[in-house]
Amino acid sequence: PYLSPASRFQLITEQADIPLSRGAEMKGKCGTNESELEISWLEQAYTLKLFFLKEGHNTSRGQEAFWRLSRVQFIYDTAERTYFKDAVSPGKHTASSHRLSALVTPAGKSYKCQAQQTISLMSSDHQKSVQLLLSEVRVQPFDITADFVFSEEHKCPVDQREQLEETLPLILGLILGLVIVVTLCVYHIHHKLTANQVQIPRDRSQYKHMG
Repeated sequence: PYLSPASRFQLITEQADIPLSRGAEMKGKCGTNESELEISWLEQAYTLKLFFLKEGHNTSRGQEAFWRLSRVQFIYDTAERTYFKDAVSPGKHTASSHRLSALVTPAGKSYKCQAQQTISLMSSDHQKSVQLLLSEVRVQPFDITADFVFSEEHKCPVDQREQLEETLPLILGLILGLVIVVTLCVYHIHHKLTANQVQIPRDRSQYKHMG
């Protein structure tokens, strides 16, 4: 949201939705434990910087390495008229994340998420609130084995949960079908064995005398 003059004595709050343009310029820095991706568009009126960090953690299985999105910085110019209309005190501002730990992924894997995620940023202009919306994300800042080739994917928790919700009815259906088949087979075998058993007469007079 940003402020624009509705009249000489009144200010109104409006919202600017700034999509990432397809013709954006990209550059980055790749390191062993730190990487950076910078995306700029509309003649650098908007610049998005993503900072990634790779680190190790002690787990029950020993030392394991993970990477994560550790910081986000968004530079925007409210004087740009495509998305900002008559903004009050137009100019460049910077919005940054605070204590961010997002997109946590095991080392050697790429991060993939179809669901929308929201990252809140703190702006240098306190009258503005900035949110970064991520969706259909596929990224891998470390351990890249070949150009334009992602390693094995690590799905975000939301996608994993949705996949489980889609798969669970199928699994339950298969289990139920298996139980029904097994029950029918057991009943059929039991019924067949019962039918083939020799009927021993209970009346002793029906036994033949021996000797």
